[in-house]
Amino acid sequence: MATLEVGGRTVELNGEGYLADFDDWDEDVARTMAEQDNLKLLDCHWTAIRFLREYYDEHRVPASPRIIVKQIGHRLTDHKCGQRDLKEMFPLGGCKHACRLAGLPIYYCHAC
Repeated sequence: MATLEVGGRTVELNGEGYLADFDDWDEDVARTMAEQDNLKLLDCHWTAIRFLREYYDEHRVPASPRIIVKQIGHRLTDHKCGQRDLKEMFPLGGCKHACRLAGLPIYYCHAC
């Protein structure tokens, strides 16, 4: 199993680079993962990441891609980021990339 060093602690990843444990996530983990992906997280990214975590934490099931785009797109309007920008924001797979940075289980991310 792969690991990620974050602020002096070791976080376990699965073979595809997703967190092994949802509860190991914090914003430093997301920043470290994003740095490895050569991505600087802006307000728009954080809006998407926080939505994905909140939805998963509340429902424990994946939102459909339509719900994800609708909800994130609506929230991004406040940050001057539109729905059409979502795929560009997460260049390594759009929703799947956002899911990975949000620390969601890999099976959740395949629903995107």
